[in-house]
Amino acid sequence: MYKVVIGLEVHCELKSNSKNFSGAANQYSSDPNTHVATVDLGLPGILPVINEEAVRKSLMIALAMNCEIPSYLIFDRKNYFYPDLPKGYQITQMHHPVGTNGYVMINVDGEDKKVLIHDTHLEEDTASLDHFGNFSLIDYNRCGVPLLETVTEPCLHSAKEAIAFLEALRSIFLYTDTSDARSDMGQMRCDVNVSLMEENAKELGTKVEMKNINSFNNVKLAIEYEIKRQTEILEQGGKILQETRRFDTEDMCTYSMRSKVDAIDYKYFIEPNIPPVKITSKWLEQIKKEIPKLQYERIQEYMTEYGLSRYDATILVKEKSTAEYFEKALQEGGDPKLVANWITSIILGHINKYEISMEEIFVTPKMLIDLIQMVSDGKISSKQGKEVLYQALQEEKEPIKIVEESGMKQIGDDNEILKLCNEVLEEQPQAIEQYKKGRTNILDFLVGQVMKKTKGQANPATTRTTMKEEIERR
Repeated sequence: MYKVVIGLEVHCELKSNSKNFSGAANQYSSDPNTHVATVDLGLPGILPVINEEAVRKSLMIALAMNCEIPSYLIFDRKNYFYPDLPKGYQITQMHHPVGTNGYVMINVDGEDKKVLIHDTHLEEDTASLDHFGNFSLIDYNRCGVPLLETVTEPCLHSAKEAIAFLEALRSIFLYTDTSDARSDMGQMRCDVNVSLMEENAKELGTKVEMKNINSFNNVKLAIEYEIKRQTEILEQGGKILQETRRFDTEDMCTYSMRSKVDAIDYKYFIEPNIPPVKITSKWLEQIKKEIPKLQYERIQEYMTEYGLSRYDATILVKEKSTAEYFEKALQEGGDPKLVANWITSIILGHINKYEISMEEIFVTPKMLIDLIQMVSDGKISSKQGKEVLYQALQEEKEPIKIVEESGMKQIGDDNEILKLCNEVLEEQPQAIEQYKKGRTNILDFLVGQVMKKTKGQANPATTRTTMKEEIERR
C-alpha cells in the first residue's frame, strides 16, 4: 500500500473595476481584445500602477485563511517567454507574498482537518490562447486581471480531501465577495501535484504535476486516475518520472506534456516600477472587521448552539444568502430546528426548481416565522402550513393573507372531532371489527377519512387519539 500525498496550487481571479496594474476594465467578455491597455500589451515605456482594491481583497483572503501578513507588500518579476505573456515577464510575488503559514479547516467524513497554506500571493493573469488546426489566436482580455494564487503544503491524502479544500476555499471567496470563483469562466483554476510514498517512508515520492484543471469534478477524476497510474508503475517495479501532465476530459486520463527534472529558473527579481506597499495594523484591523462569519464557523455554531445535524448545517451555509436568511429567521424568534426544516425542505426546493436566488424570493424571514407560529399554535395544520408556503412563494403573497382569504383553520375542538369520527365509523362499520381482530393499521385509513372530510383541517393527533378511543369503546 502507498500513501497518497497531494498539494494544490489554486488560481482565482479577484473582483475589481480595473486590472491589477493597468486601467483596463476587469470584466468577462466573449468579444476578444476589447478590455486591453498598453500595460497589458507590454508596449515600450509602460508603467504599472498597483490596484489598491485587489491588494485589499488579497489581504482579506489571507486573513480569512489565518495567514501571517508581512509588514510590506513587495512585487517581483517572474521572467519567461510565452505568447500569453506579452511583457516577457509576469508581475507576481516570490519573496514577500501577501500571506504565509496559514490554514483552512475542512471536514471529511465527519473528521475535521487543518489544511496548511504555504502561501497566497497576488499576481496578474495571463492572456488566453485559442488553438486551431495550424495556428493559435490570443485574447488579451484576461491579461493583467488580478489573480490570487494559493499554495497548500503537501498535506492532502485523497481526492475527497482535495475537493473539500477547494469547496472551502471557494466559499471563502464567495462569502467575502472577493471573487465569483466561476470555473466555467476560468475564474478559478487548479494545478494538482500528486505523489505516492511507502507507508513508513520518511521522504516524499516523486511529484507529478497536472496543470490548469478547471472544474472540481475534473480535479477529482485527475487525482484518482493519477493515483491508479502511479500505483501500477510502482507495483511493477518502475519509477515515477518527475513531469508535468495534462488531464484529458475526453478519456479522463492524464498525458505527459514535458519532463521536469529541475525547477525552472525564472530569474526572479524585485519589480523596479512598483515601490513596496506598507501594510499598517490599522488597515488590517479595518479589513478584519469586514470579514463575515465563514462557512466552517457557522457550521460549528449551528451544530453546537442550535442542535442541528451536520447535514442540515452544511446545506444552510452552502450559500451565504441562505445562512443569513436562516439567522434572520432566528432573530424573529424562530425555533432553529423548525426553521431549518422549512427552509431546506420547501424554500430551497423552490429556489432550485425556478433557478433563482434567496434574495429573489418574496417570503421574508418574518413571514416564515409568522406562518410557523400559526402551525405551532394549532391554528392551521402542518400540512396546511406547507401548502400555504408553496402558494406564497409562487404567487408572491403574504402567508397570513392566504390563510385569512381562504378561511383556512385547523379543527381542534374535541366535540367536533368526536362527531366527525362517529360519522366515519357509521360509514365504515366493518372497520371496527377488523381493528378488534388485530388489523390495527386500519386506524390510519379511518383518520385519513376524517382528514378528507375536513380537507385537511382536522388536527391529526387529536383525530387519531379520538378515533382510537371511540373504536375501543364500542
